[in-house]
This record gives sequence, structure tokens and C-alpha cells, in this order.
Amino acid sequence: MLANLVFETILKGGWVMWPITATFFLALCVILDRAVWWLRYQNTLDPANQEKARNAIGNGDFATACKLGKNTADPFLTNLSEGITHAHTSMLAAMQLHATQLIEKSESRMWVISTLITLAPLLGLFGTVMGIMGSFSFIGDEQLAASKVSGGIGEALIATACGIGIAILCLLPYNFFRKRVSVLRSSLERWINHTELLVRSAKEHGHDLETFAANPPQP
Repeated sequence: MLANLVFETILKGGWVMWPITATFFLALCVILDRAVWWLRYQNTLDPANQEKARNAIGNGDFATACKLGKNTADPFLTNLSEGITHAHTSMLAAMQLHATQLIEKSESRMWVISTLITLAPLLGLFGTVMGIMGSFSFIGDEQLAASKVSGGIGEALIATACGIGIAILCLLPYNFFRKRVSVLRSSLERWINHTELLVRSAKEHGHDLETFAANPPQP
């Protein structure tokens, strides 16, 4: 019953409703993709081991910190492992490069949602124009054909409403995901800066990370 109602609404909205419908399904797919990605990201976080790794770095126990970063899906611990592994060249650069890759993944396909926020209302407006033009084409006939005129106006209203609705559907998740990306970026910056301070503190106490990275202990 609901499917029939939707199909009838699409038909009443004119041919412009087909690209509008396509934008709806595209938006839905991208939003679901981003939601799944963030849920998986949240499930990989391991605050307890993050704290253990920070303590190990501060105490100069780089082997333990490196071990915590191996065989884990936690992006922060993986970031730390990348930094320790490449400390003999540039720990900071390695961690920043890994962080950049993670942020790029978090922003993946966000441009699609941004585009649809603008495109959907424009398609709705285009449908409005086409509907009104169709209504005016009946004016001047021998009979006013009021039903045809009202049909054109209805077509215009349906297209406009659907276009605006899709924009709203995209706008709320888009702002939510952008906020999550911003928080992730800030968290990674704090993590990297804190790690750098801990490494410097350990070095002042005679624990050299560069020497450890150049000659890592054999498993």
C-alpha cells in the first residue's frame, strides 16, 4: 500500500521526480555508509590500552607501547605504532601521515552528500518551473481545463516538496558527520602532541626512542 502511494506520488510529480528519486536513494546509501563507518570506528577504540601506551611511553618502555600498537584495530594505538616504527627517521611525520589517511577515510564520500544538499532543491525548483509551464499551456483553450491546470500546479508542489525533503534528509547527517570529523581531527592532534611530549620527557630520563627504533628488539 505504501509502495503504491509512493509510486503514484512519483508519477504525479512528473518526469523530474525520477532524478529526484535517484538522488534520494544515493543520499540514503551514502548516509548509511558513513553511519556504518563511524560505528565501526567507535567499536575499535580501546581507551584502557591507550592509557597503558601513554604510560609506557612516558616511562621509556617503548617495547610495551609498540606491542600495544600491534594487532589492534584502535586507530590511535596504530598511529602510535607507526610513529615508534619510524622514529629513527621522523616519528612526528609518520604519525601525521597516518592521521591524515584516517581523516581522509572519515571524510570519504562526504562530497556526495554536500552536492545532493544543493542539487535536490534545484531539481525540485526545476520541476516547479516545468509544472507551472505545463499549467500555463492549458490557458487559452476553449475550455479552461481547470483539472489540468491544477494538475500542473500539483506536479510543481510535489517536486518542490520532495527536493526540499531530500535536502533536509542530507543536511542533518552531513552536519553530524562533519562534527565527528572535526572531533576526530582534534583528538588525533592532541594524541600526537601528547605523544611527542612524552617521548621528550622519556629522553630526558635517558630513554632514547630513536635508538630503540633503529635497533628494535627481536620478537
